[in-house]
Amino acid sequence: MNFFRNFLASFLGSITALILIISLGFFLLAGIASVATFDKNILQDKISSNSVLNLDLDKDIYDNIPITQEFEEILGVSPEIIKFLDLINAIEFASNNNDIKGINLKSQSPKMGWSQALTIRKSLQNFRDKGKFIYSYGDFFSQKGYYLASVSDSIFLNPMGNIELKGLGAEVLYYKQLQEKYGFKMEVVRHGKYKSAVEPYLDDKMSEANRNQIKSLLNSIWDGIANQIKSSRKISPENFNEVVDNLDATFPENAYRNNIVDGIVSKTQYKHKLKRVLGIKSNEKLNSVSYLNIKNNSNFKKGTRNQIAIIYAQGPIIYGEGNESNIGQELFAKTIRKIKNSKRIKAVVLRIDSPGGVALTSEIIWDELIELKKEKPIVVSMGNVAASGGYYLSTAADKVFANDFTITGSIGVFAMVPNISELSKRIGVNAEQVETNKNSIFYTPFEKPSQKFRLDVKKNIENIYEMFKKRVSDGRNISMYEVEALAQGRVWSGGQALKNGLADEEGDIKDAINAAAELADLGNDFNVTSYPKIEPEINDILSVMIPFNSSVSEFLKLSDLDPVLKLITNKEKKPIIFTSQPFNLDIR
Repeated sequence: MNFFRNFLASFLGSITALILIISLGFFLLAGIASVATFDKNILQDKISSNSVLNLDLDKDIYDNIPITQEFEEILGVSPEIIKFLDLINAIEFASNNNDIKGINLKSQSPKMGWSQALTIRKSLQNFRDKGKFIYSYGDFFSQKGYYLASVSDSIFLNPMGNIELKGLGAEVLYYKQLQEKYGFKMEVVRHGKYKSAVEPYLDDKMSEANRNQIKSLLNSIWDGIANQIKSSRKISPENFNEVVDNLDATFPENAYRNNIVDGIVSKTQYKHKLKRVLGIKSNEKLNSVSYLNIKNNSNFKKGTRNQIAIIYAQGPIIYGEGNESNIGQELFAKTIRKIKNSKRIKAVVLRIDSPGGVALTSEIIWDELIELKKEKPIVVSMGNVAASGGYYLSTAADKVFANDFTITGSIGVFAMVPNISELSKRIGVNAEQVETNKNSIFYTPFEKPSQKFRLDVKKNIENIYEMFKKRVSDGRNISMYEVEALAQGRVWSGGQALKNGLADEEGDIKDAINAAAELADLGNDFNVTSYPKIEPEINDILSVMIPFNSSVSEFLKLSDLDPVLKLITNKEKKPIIFTSQPFNLDIR
């Protein structure tokens, strides 16, 4: 018996020691990697004259990257993830470096959002405006990939390749019949003509209001995409529309004939073309530099203590702690207070990429932002999505930047709770209640909701909706009447938001940083720092070694089932009130 006890103790001790050693090793490796990539002069010496920058945009690109990503990249257990601002800075650095003459662009199937794609394309255009060239090659191009490649001087396609150029579409799934068939349904209370996040649970087909807002949104974004492609490729509107409607770019010969591409060549032939534009012989070495070599060549200024803090608010808004992927009031309130008390931080950029979520959390963070604004200027930079609860946060800012492809607005409120009363009857489950007062239980998923329940939830929603509109009215300096015309849950593109007053200026995260510096009278004397600062926990480190559990969690978070699962597991059995984007919109 003592043998097994000693063996077990020894085994557990060894496992604990191993975990601690691995954890310390991760931190050491991350520290070494940070130091090794920081020295700007060392990196710059690696760039040979007459070089081309190899820029692969098919990587995962995020506004903010989880801290465990450094460990995963070092260990080689995760594909490279690119931080969006690092990428913009790298392109800017390359445009100002005399040794880099051009960009070899790969954008076959980028995974970024459309707003990010627009910002990157503008950065690439600025690179060309410096008198440098961009060449693109693809075995194929997705629509977003071709949009990015269209900024190039020349685009080349594999002889067996194809190009997706078909316009934008969006698909919404409806669940009314499914609910009726299986006796499981979502009880919904909403406010706002366009608050269609809950529409799929109420009907079998799309309402005209929802169809109109999606159509308007898609048309606004597509007009921007199409106009930029037509301008860069010098294609007439008539010819371009014909190519798109007939899917002519699918075939390489048609793509070449319609000036969608400049050549149909193999990868080897493309490399020769790169050498030719650089003025070197085909048998000579092509000097190239990767994004990794220059990503840390930012505008870091030694000797200055002034800082502009970027708060990355990305992901759904939840009630709870929060992290790099979810916006929770605990982490973000603590972060905002820390920034407020910092003497080095002079201004703040709030980078929002969120479809919204729990209304209460948005209000709590908004209140902290208002207190911060009393001490320091706040500028919002809207990313791919800054809708509903995400837009709620933007109302605390001094200035709001959006670009034409941002999805924003969605000023509306709704609540959902699961109900299985029909299902329970079918499977022979009967729930009996005992109460001390008339509404002690108030709601149970095993009974149909009472009229009192619906009226109380509706009243609560209307109160939150009025508060939401007031936040918009005060923040945007427009009347409540004007807000109501823009609200009711309607979603707008960034371009539309700029016209109707929901945003101030067209611009990206760099524009927001410069505006924050101007509001704080910093000139160019500042450095940028990122928040929230999140230290990895042991579970995060273990998930790097055992990625299965985290993969399942990520799948559930990304799927449409996530909000439903949260409601089902809501132990308090009360409705969660959301200020959330009115549908899971995947623009393709």
